[in-house]
Amino acid sequence: MGGLESGPSKPKVVFFGSGPVAAKSLELLARNFEIEAVVTKPKPAHHHGRFPVIDIAGSLKLPLKTVTNKADLDELIATKPFTSEVGVLIDFGIIVSQKVIDYFEKGIVNSHFSLLPEWRGADPITFSILSGQKRTGVSLMLLVEKMDEGPIIACSVQGISDEETTPSLTEKLIYLSNELLEKEIPRYLSGEVESANQDQMAELVPDYPSEPTYSRKLTKEDGRIDWNNPAKQIEREIRAFIEWPKSYTTLGGIDVILTKAFVVPSVTANSKPGDITIVDEISGLGVVTGNGTLWISRIKPAGKQEMLAAEFVRGYGKNL
Repeated sequence: MGGLESGPSKPKVVFFGSGPVAAKSLELLARNFEIEAVVTKPKPAHHHGRFPVIDIAGSLKLPLKTVTNKADLDELIATKPFTSEVGVLIDFGIIVSQKVIDYFEKGIVNSHFSLLPEWRGADPITFSILSGQKRTGVSLMLLVEKMDEGPIIACSVQGISDEETTPSLTEKLIYLSNELLEKEIPRYLSGEVESANQDQMAELVPDYPSEPTYSRKLTKEDGRIDWNNPAKQIEREIRAFIEWPKSYTTLGGIDVILTKAFVVPSVTANSKPGDITIVDEISGLGVVTGNGTLWISRIKPAGKQEMLAAEFVRGYGKNL
């Protein structure tokens, strides 16, 4: 009677990642890959809360290396610490030199949450919602020194609904990324997959974006609502900025954060952007914009819990 045959060995990778997206991605990746090591930023001395990637690596008993910057990473790689053919990078936040990329026989695969060359840069998910587009996706890109310009080995499309927020779309893309990595990394390592330059992707994939666009890191000021903008744009900002920097304004002298709204095409005659044009103790309130009216359905006054806009009207109506 023969012994039981063992299943196929898991592909071995080094994981590079630091943020919350990296943490969830690592947790999923570890189910189907042998994680030789996790390379991440160290936990700051003043930080007392959870530090997701370090916490996940600890719970999974994965070897951990911490680096604070590009020079630290170069020094780590100079010690020849890894034997994996390939690295996987998600939400790392540290510039990676060509020296580090070249250390791995098959390079480093970056899972980028857009259809490159669309939304290169730091915040592709938020900008895909801000732009009003109906789809985004995940690109598996071979890392190069130029930001997000490497060749693509695989991509997958994700639709964007009219109610999508940055957190809900992020979660969908994390799972889509994991499915793509699970399927394509073994094929890439075996030589079944060839990369294509980003400017070739539009010829290979139907309706693929052909021109580069660029995202950036958001600032607190991005969250300040400009009522001169169209209602449709402000509504998208509320969904895109729901976690940070949040969409904030002053209504009736009260500082508030708007958390849910929708567009009403009609505008009261002789009104100007920023005017509160509809106040309803049952369903909420509307604010005139540069094009259309924004009907607010959920709101958070300063120092208070989030509430229905109708509750806000009942409590603060005399100020409006």
